[in-house]
Amino acid sequence: MDTTRPRIVDLSETEPNRRRGGDLRTLLTPVTVGSTSGFMGLAIMQPGERISEHYHPYSEEFIYVVQGDLEVDLDGETRSLRGEQGLMIPINMRHRFRNVGDTEARMVFHLGPLAPEPRLGHVDTEVLEQADQLAPHPLVQEAGAQPVRHGAPS
Repeated sequence: MDTTRPRIVDLSETEPNRRRGGDLRTLLTPVTVGSTSGFMGLAIMQPGERISEHYHPYSEEFIYVVQGDLEVDLDGETRSLRGEQGLMIPINMRHRFRNVGDTEARMVFHLGPLAPEPRLGHVDTEVLEQADQLAPHPLVQEAGAQPVRHGAPS
């Protein structure tokens, strides 16, 4: 029987994470709400800030820019993104974001499906200089946890 219940998570309940640049907040995750297919969060970037290059070997990433003017590098090709635009980043595509505007940028992200283990979900291809001095990323998915997909064939 499915015991997952809807849960509202407020941005103020999340910890800022700056290891990859900007302020990344994971809101709806297997740890916070018991999700089984992916996770969602918000990236907040001040003018001139960036999120370092990385890729996801198991997940597509869906982006919706709520506000701001961004540039995104997709496997080395630079594209512009602005408020009220969405982007789907395929599995294994290297990507990085830069706020090129004069105001704060806010970007919703969703990744799915989940990687088989948290450590396999995200591969950094560049590291920011201050990254070793910052707290680790918040736990999105328990190590060794296999998502239970209710109603899906096994």
